[in-house]
Parts: sequence; C-alpha cells; structure tokens
Amino acid sequence: MPDVYRSPLADRYASREMQRIFSPDRKFGTWRRLWLALAESERELGLPITEAQTDEMRRHLDDIDYDRAAEYERRLRHDVMAHIRTYADACPAAAPIIHLGATSCYVGDNTDVILMRDALSLIRERLLDAVEVTAGFARCHADVPTLAWTHFQAAQPTTAGKRATLWIADLLADLERLDFTLSRLRLLGCKGATGTSAGFLELFDGDESKVKRLEELIADKMGFAGCVPVSGQTYSRKTDYFVFSVLSGIAQSASKCAGDLRLLSHLKEFDEPFEDEQVGSSAMAYKRNPMRCERMASLSRYVIAQAANPAYTAATQWLERTLDDSANRRLCIPEAFLATDAVLLLWKNVLSGGRLYPAVMRRHLDEEMPFLATENILLELTRRGGDRQALHEVIRRHAVEVARAVKERGADNDLLDRLAADPAVPLTKQEMLALTDPADLCGRAPGQTREFLDEIVAPILAGRDSQNRADETVRV
Repeated sequence: MPDVYRSPLADRYASREMQRIFSPDRKFGTWRRLWLALAESERELGLPITEAQTDEMRRHLDDIDYDRAAEYERRLRHDVMAHIRTYADACPAAAPIIHLGATSCYVGDNTDVILMRDALSLIRERLLDAVEVTAGFARCHADVPTLAWTHFQAAQPTTAGKRATLWIADLLADLERLDFTLSRLRLLGCKGATGTSAGFLELFDGDESKVKRLEELIADKMGFAGCVPVSGQTYSRKTDYFVFSVLSGIAQSASKCAGDLRLLSHLKEFDEPFEDEQVGSSAMAYKRNPMRCERMASLSRYVIAQAANPAYTAATQWLERTLDDSANRRLCIPEAFLATDAVLLLWKNVLSGGRLYPAVMRRHLDEEMPFLATENILLELTRRGGDRQALHEVIRRHAVEVARAVKERGADNDLLDRLAADPAVPLTKQEMLALTDPADLCGRAPGQTREFLDEIVAPILAGRDSQNRADETVRV
C-alpha cells in the first residue's frame, strides 16, 4: 500500500529467500511446530495426550487464520495467547493440550533461535558465493600489476589479484566465526516462567528425568543438538549479541571491500556493473557513480550499528527476565539479517560483473615508477660495491626535488634522468629502466595469490553445488 510505510530492506534490497525466513508464515508456523513437538513429546513421556490430538495439530500447521489471530490480539493484548486461541479454534480436539505447561518464551525464544539458525545458514551460502566470485576475480588478475597504496599514497606495486585475496581473507575469518556461532546455537527448551521447569515438574509428578528428557525430545524434533543448560524465562541475550557480531564482521569486510573499489573507481581503474540505460546523475549526464559499492557501504554501516542493540539488551536484562527486550528484538533481528543478505548479494554482483582497466593501472604505475624503482636501483648499486647509506641519501635528495617539481609545477617525473646525470650513481638510464618492469617489482604477489586460492580457498569451496543455489538478482 503506497499510503503506509514499508521497510526499504523488503522493498528494495533483501532477497525474497531471506524475507521468507522472517515472514509471518515462517514465524507462526514455527510456533505451531513447537506446540506440536511439545505435545508429541509429552505424549511420548506418558501424559494423557492422544495421537488423534497431535494428528489434528499436524493437519493445521500452516492454515493460519491471521484475521482471527488479529482479532484475538486486539482483545487480549497478547500475541502468543491470540495464536493459541486461533490454533485451538482450528484444532478443537487438541485445544485442551496446546501449550500445556509452557510460557510465551517457549514459542517466542525457541522460534527466534530457529529463525536465526536458518538465516545464518542462508548468510553462510551468500558468504561462500562472495568468496567464490572474488576468488575467480583474484585468479583472473593474479599477474596483473597495479600500484599499491598505503595511506592512499603510492607504495610498492602489487597485483590486482593479490589485493582481492585480502578481501577474501576477511570473508574467511567471518566464515570461521559464523560456523562457530552456528555450531553453538541451542534452543531455550521448555524451562517455564523462571527457568526452573517447575510447571513441567508438576505435570510429570516430580519426575525430573522426564522433564530433562522432554527438552531432549523437543530439541531433536526441531533439529538441534540440545537446549541451553540453564536460563531464566528467556535464553541469555548474549546469544543474540554473538550472532550479531558475526553479521557485523561480515559488514566490516564488505565495507572495506566496497571502500577499496570506490577508491579504484575514482582512479578509473575499476567500474562496477553499469547497465545500458542506467543513469549515474540527474544533473551530470556523464557520471558513472559507484552506487552499488556505496550501497554496500551504507547497508554495512547499518548492520555494524545494529550490533549495539543486542549488546545493550544483554546488559540490561533484569534477574530472570524483563520485557524491554521484546520490541527491540522484533525490529533488529530481522532487519540485521535482511541488510546483511543485501550486502552479500551486492558483493557478488559487483565482483562478478565489475571491470578492471589495466591500461589505466599501467599509466599510474608509470607515473610513479621512477620512485618505485629506487629500492631496486639502490640494491643494484650496493651489489656493485656502493655505500648503501651514502647512495640512499643521494637518491632521497633527488626524489624530494622531483616530487616538489611534480606537485608545484606539474612537471614530469624525471628522477631517472637526474640520477643518471649524477656522478655518484654509476648506472645509465637504460640500466635503471631495466629495473622498472612492474612484474619484477610485485614480489611474491602472483605466487601468494595462487597459493592462497589453491591451498586455502579451494578446499573450502570444494563440493559446492552451484546448480541448486538460487541466483538472487540485485533489485534496484
């Protein structure tokens, strides 16, 4: 509806797949699956629940009457009770045993963990997509010399492929943290109002073993290794913080990559994808702005900032529970995942469709090459018996004078001519030019790139089934 606010993350940026994970259907359908898992487990442990009741619940997992639920919530001011009543209306035989012994957090918290698990799994695939496409970029350009920059000042040459391995290395660090966090996710379980399982202990006539087994059964039915060992009414909100830390790390990596590409775009060494009818500026028709990289940076900043939300929430929970986490988490959990999803889709799009301009890269190398070659010139002079310290001072003095002339008068870089004319430098200009091949100044960059891709990246990507991966298109 155009007359009400809608999140741009849904309308413009995030994938349908990620939006489905945080959709009402997935959320409330998971609530019903949790109620079914609870009822089935209670029946298996001897409570008077019939198979007919659980079969009825199973038949109505997905036919949610949202209008009825909304009407109940308007009257009851309680979303969980509204959906209990709605489910019970659909399952009259099972109505007496739905939510038996549970609190709201049984469905609320457990569903949040389940959805974060599913969303992290999708983010993992997006992350591997980004690694894969960047690895292809790195391999393609492993031998292409380019000017490296430190402090955004010209430094020693590297290769375009080697630079891309730095982006990949950050992503692999994020992948390692994601896998660790995903492996440690546990359900809240069914621990009752204050985490003591008192209500369930009453249901099972004081049999603690059955109460413990109840959680094991529910965790198994929901695909988890287990439940948290202790809790208040909710699981510790530090879990959310750990998950958001993963998302923040990915956003940091993406913002770094996007920033690098924006700088290279300014240097005219790289263009992100640009479509035939795309408009760069409403005023300046020639403009070709790096808007996708800028969007990567913008959304990444949002994710990084969102990581503060669960930190504050975890720090301010009172005793066994408080409700000041609820509204915050309804907003920040889906939005952080939707934004991270969008960032990684952009990464894949930019690196798969972007273009390097080696001729411009070579021009920048040539402009700085006399300075870049001074280390090799100095090494050659010392091999011939020269005094390293004295020669360093000679080269430094000429280099400073040339840099001043270039900056103040726009003069050409004539450092090699000056050195060749200095009696203290026993090398001809031709001999010095022989030391200025960019490929000879890139060190181990080509070899480092291939070693990294073959020994580190390839085993991680091995076995990925690209045929079964959804190809989400960047939407705006």
